[in-house]
Parts: sequence; structure tokens; C-alpha cells
Amino acid sequence: MSIRLGDVAPDFDALTTQGPINFYDYLGDGWGILFSHPANYTPVCTTELGMVARLKSEFAKRNTAVIGLSVDPIDDFDGWLDDIKNTQGAEVNFPIIADADRKVATLYDMIHPNASTKNTVRSVFVIGPDKTVKLTLTYPPSTGRNFAEILRVLDSLQLTANYSVSTPANWEDGDDVIISPAIPKDQLEAKFPKGYEEVRPYLRVTPQPNK
Repeated sequence: MSIRLGDVAPDFDALTTQGPINFYDYLGDGWGILFSHPANYTPVCTTELGMVARLKSEFAKRNTAVIGLSVDPIDDFDGWLDDIKNTQGAEVNFPIIADADRKVATLYDMIHPNASTKNTVRSVFVIGPDKTVKLTLTYPPSTGRNFAEILRVLDSLQLTANYSVSTPANWEDGDDVIISPAIPKDQLEAKFPKGYEEVRPYLRVTPQPNK
């Protein structure tokens, strides 16, 4: 099943490195990121999980719960988690789903047979408080993810969910944003008291509203 933007993220129960979870209960009322890695004891995955562990406080600032997934059995994790701690300088401080039966991987279409018939690709799903999918990313097994970019796009998603704006190319938190073309000109002053620049009638730029 292919999951598209705006779809309700499927709920599930699963065994993780921190015990059994229900996905929706784990997410609570906040945002969530579900990401898969091809297999345990693989080098790129080792660096990725170490990076997410180091960034956990950044995700927490954004009210976002992170959870990983591997298609390995639960007994296969202990030694690898030690390897991550010892090689990356960070203890994995979030749950990883032990999806040995590939139930969750299949539910979220994480196995792409033309890339690998056995392992998951590097999927990322950002899920909003309403439990709908706000972003999907798919990387090949050979390419590690840029988690600074995932934080950047999370900032954009949370900003644009609350204000009538969008973010331009290469936007970073604190940069100017674009006013929705749907906002009539006679409402701009009230909605955007910091002012705006009309580059074109359809391209109106304003300081980030929540800064």
C-alpha cells in the first residue's frame, strides 16, 4: 500500500527496543517521525541512529517523537546498540521497532523490491498531531539521511500549519516567508503586522510570523 501526503498514518502495535508500543499512543498529541533502516549491524544505519540520538533534544523542542524500524528480531539489537554507543558517542534514547515479520514495513510500503527484496529502504514519514502524513522521504540504502534537513522541513511544516504562509527555497528557521496568494490584499496589514514586500502580486514576502 502506497501512503501519500494527507493520508491517515496507519496505527499498529509492535515490539520495540523499549518494549511493546501502540504507535498512536507513542505519538500522543504531538508530531511524529517514523524512519526505517535496512538492517542491523550496517555502517550507514549505525551513523544515522547515533545522529538521531544526539538530536533527540531538538526533536523534543518541536514536540516530536521519533521512532526507528528495522526488519530484525528483537534479540539482534543489544550488541548493535552497544556498537552505536561506542562508535558514535551517543546512546540510542528512542525506540526502534523490531519488525522481523515485516508487518509495519509492509503497512508503510518500506520494502521496494527493485532496490532490495529483503530489507527496507530508508523511508521517512512525518506525521502531524491529526495523525495524517505531512511528509514522505525515500532514500536508497547506500545514502545516509541529512537529519538537519529533516529538522528544517519539520520547522517549515509546523510554521505553515499555523500561519497562512509557505517557505521559499533553502528557507531556514528565522528567514522571511511567503504569504499565501489566497489572502486578499486588504487583509494583509491585519494578518501580517510586521509588514510585507510585494515582489509580484502573487509573490509577497513577510518576516516569519512567529519570531
